[in-house]
Amino acid sequence: MNGSILGNRVRRTEDPELLTSGGTYVYDLPLDRPLHAVFVRSDVAHAKLLNVDLDEASLAGGVVAVFSAAELGLAPHHGFMAIDDAFLRPPLATDRVRFVGDPVALVLAESFTAAVDGAELVTVSYEPLPAVVDPERALDADATLLFEPHGSNVAVAVSDDEVTDVFDAADVVVRGRYLNQRVAAVPMEPNSAAAVPTDDGRITLYAATQMPHLLQRQLAAALDRPEGDVRVIAPHVGGGFGAKAGIYHEFSAIAAAAIKLGRPVTWTETRSEDMVALVHSRGQIQYAELACNAEGDFLGLRIRIVGDAGAYPNIGAFLPTLTKRMGQGPYAVDHLQFDYVVAATTTTPMGAYRGAGRPEATSLLERLVDQAAIELGIDPLVIRERNLLADDVFPFPTLTGVTYDSGEYRKPLRVAAEMAGYEELRAEQRQRRDSGATRQLGVGVASYVEVTSGGGGSEFGAMRVNTDGSATMTAGTSAHGQGHQTTYAMIVSEATGIPVEQIDLIQSDTDRVRSGGGTGGSRSLQLAGSAVANATEAMVGKAKALAAHLLEASEADIVVNVEQGTVGVAGVPARDLSWAELAIAAEAAPDGVVDHGDGTDGLAAQLDFQQADGTFPFGAHISVVEVDLDTGAVDLIRHIAVDDAGNQVNPLLVEGQQHGGIAQGAAQALYEHYVYDDDGNPLTGSLMNYAIPSAAEFPAMFEVASTTTPTPLNPLGVKGIGEAATIGATPAVQNAVIDALAHLGVRHIDMPCTPERVWETIRQAEAGDLPDPWREPPEIFQRLDEFVSDDD
Repeated sequence: MNGSILGNRVRRTEDPELLTSGGTYVYDLPLDRPLHAVFVRSDVAHAKLLNVDLDEASLAGGVVAVFSAAELGLAPHHGFMAIDDAFLRPPLATDRVRFVGDPVALVLAESFTAAVDGAELVTVSYEPLPAVVDPERALDADATLLFEPHGSNVAVAVSDDEVTDVFDAADVVVRGRYLNQRVAAVPMEPNSAAAVPTDDGRITLYAATQMPHLLQRQLAAALDRPEGDVRVIAPHVGGGFGAKAGIYHEFSAIAAAAIKLGRPVTWTETRSEDMVALVHSRGQIQYAELACNAEGDFLGLRIRIVGDAGAYPNIGAFLPTLTKRMGQGPYAVDHLQFDYVVAATTTTPMGAYRGAGRPEATSLLERLVDQAAIELGIDPLVIRERNLLADDVFPFPTLTGVTYDSGEYRKPLRVAAEMAGYEELRAEQRQRRDSGATRQLGVGVASYVEVTSGGGGSEFGAMRVNTDGSATMTAGTSAHGQGHQTTYAMIVSEATGIPVEQIDLIQSDTDRVRSGGGTGGSRSLQLAGSAVANATEAMVGKAKALAAHLLEASEADIVVNVEQGTVGVAGVPARDLSWAELAIAAEAAPDGVVDHGDGTDGLAAQLDFQQADGTFPFGAHISVVEVDLDTGAVDLIRHIAVDDAGNQVNPLLVEGQQHGGIAQGAAQALYEHYVYDDDGNPLTGSLMNYAIPSAAEFPAMFEVASTTTPTPLNPLGVKGIGEAATIGATPAVQNAVIDALAHLGVRHIDMPCTPERVWETIRQAEAGDLPDPWREPPEIFQRLDEFVSDDD
């Protein structure tokens, strides 16, 4: 991009408010006499619900109302995504609870303290049932069923035709069983909502959500009301990462309570509550095989996945579909078989988390590639270069049915290797190995491609110039830390010359924004940014027509003087009109001078931008670790990320996304794992035992760069960047840990690569007792066709 503003490192205009007043989150809302909601949650993973005694709680001081499912009167409904009506979930449990944290009662009180005290007085009687924690065991024929009418614990099943000849003829087949472990999202702000009934019979829900319009539709359906009766507003939102998308059943419960009681109801989870109630993610057991010839060419892939949907299968059960979609990765391969089955378990329901299915695909592929490199004696960089798709194949139709828009996959790998000093790192590694050093060096490599705004889509955008010369944008996305106001304003400023600081953004309110898809899947800039760009272009067209009328000139001679922020006749700057003058004139312009066919008035335009398909960012990461052979401790000492998300509107914000993404990807590789015991009790239900790394666990600075390969699918040439670095970082860090021990015969360590797990692997290697990284997939894959529906 060659514009005067686009491509510059502009600081976020959103930040002064957040750094001074702190912004306004749901918890901060100045509500009128709000009632405070506390949910009574099941402390057993699986049980028949025999009785919920509310009597003592209803008499407690400060308690206004206590509801069980019968008193609340809400029908079961789906969450973010409907999988099967057998999995409809009641907002408050009726006959059965299915995970620790399942809500069974709702207490409303004048204060949070009174609500907590009242909740402790609710008595619940259970008849315990066997817990089903392991998704593979949940698929056994004799496993306890979570949803008996469904007939099995299979939530989703997909089967491909068998591919066998490639594997039979291959010189080398590498195989691995990999755990992509369950993680919690842990946003800085826990889940939160407030429901406010209004005098006109409507209900307003303030929610920490990524997708207000989707939530409006889903809440209206849950309450059995017209969409127009429901307004959703997202104030400031303290992080989402996918976990705050769509309706939560707690939302419909507090909205129903607010309607019944005629008072505002506010609810914010505690951190411990958030750890069991907000959706978890990842949770795949991956059986992967790669066939190669002796030269290292990839011939075929066979992948079988067992996914964990948790209780009440929802969007999380769909994520292996995204893993399959990206199953070919950035590589040229002739054959691909991909089967998966997703099980319901008595654990926290699974949902989307940064990358949502795509990190899982890259993780398994990059483990296979590293295993093949070791088996064939080929450097990890060389085997990737050999098999990456060539630059001249794009647009490229993959074996999984998607089409990669544009790419130069070798370029970021080469840039990353140069930044890392790859040959010098390998030389140092050899020296440490030869000297028998206690601290061994590991170098991990990962190449990736991912999809953003998968399947394309549309988004609403509008642009208005105000009579004081400022501008107001409207977008259907909903920012929660991404910097939309700054980025979209740069696009407007590029076309108009109006300073970024004088351009505001309206978002996240279903009454003020006509429609919107919200924010997720790295869709915002390519869809809403393009919508704002096109709306600005349309508004500029109207401004030129108006200026031609006012200046009695030909419209073809009218230009925008971006440097001055004016509009006038080319070559005659003395006659230029300011944006304020044009906005005032537009208010009084006679019919026909300014086109209002799009439903706007004044100097404005609005439209929907449609993108035909998803875009496919890509990149390469190199991670450098030190592993202490005596203790198993892993130190991440360097991480190099080279990501390509097309054109960059604001490189400063791109780098911020890269840094944050690396931290989350490395955290999964080294630290995070949500664990249950055999009875379904969470063992990592607080930040005392769920390992979230701090800055102290990372290098002083990640080393980030970008290459630029524009997409032809939108006018900005941009792809999504919000999830890219997470996708590349996780396998690079895991590969680095394993590489540090490869000379001992180590071929795989499951994530997270904790000191205990690494130490145990080192001891096994010393004893010559390393486990085989492969075992046969569960028996259900031999009869998967029994569970595959026509819809799949």
